[in-house]
Amino acid sequence: MEQQTEQRILIREVTQVQASWTEAERGAPGAFTLQLILDHGADEYVLRPTAEDSDVILKLIKRSDKAMFDLDRKVLIFGSISVD
Repeated sequence: MEQQTEQRILIREVTQVQASWTEAERGAPGAFTLQLILDHGADEYVLRPTAEDSDVILKLIKRSDKAMFDLDRKVLIFGSISVD
């Protein structure tokens, strides 16, 4: 029953982000990966953004008070963002 409840949770808090870059082949462009750790490890999701999107996502995560991820719609939602 507890596992069914966990599976019904569609929006989870992003509690950690692990960023990595992978070389495709020598001299070729690489690929960024952002692993979203959700609710302290209850779930996870991997994003494969462009370099430009990775930069923006990481800045928004840093500036917001929290981030949530909608597992059903695959949407990263940012909380209140400081404009300072």
